[in-house]
Amino acid sequence: MASGTQGNGKDGTGAGSTDAAVADAQAAAKAATPATGETVRVDSWIWSVRLVKTRSMGATACRGGHVRVNGERVKPAHTVRVGDEVRLRHDGRERVVVVKRVIRKRVGAAVAAECLVDNSPPPPPREAVAPAGIRDRGAGRPTKRDRRELERLRGLGTPDGGSGAPTS
Repeated sequence: MASGTQGNGKDGTGAGSTDAAVADAQAAAKAATPATGETVRVDSWIWSVRLVKTRSMGATACRGGHVRVNGERVKPAHTVRVGDEVRLRHDGRERVVVVKRVIRKRVGAAVAAECLVDNSPPPPPREAVAPAGIRDRGAGRPTKRDRRELERLRGLGTPDGGSGAPTS
């Protein structure tokens, strides 16, 4: 039980270990940086700076036309350089970032934030995107009246234009 005091910060290693961790992360980012003048694939870069969760999601976004570099739709193998503007439509919002440093491998979030300048518009407030028509758990199936109220909230009318929701 003599080793019970190790790692609790009383021996002076607690504060130094966080600085060492940041230094290690920055060293890893330098190791992930390609040689001078080299470029990196756009799908790999948006994954490495944590704009998408996986590299395949980045490639899929590129193939779907959701990624633009300097205003042009690009394929996953398109290369990015320092100073390029990358626009990514993901999860219902658009991210606009400028490449500050090119890296190949995924690094920590703090280091990844140093590799880009985020010019994205702020996300909408949570009140503005409140979901419409949430039912209580265990309330059972909606009745015909409930269904009509949900359609009215969502802005849907009857397809025949009959006695459904008023269309003004």
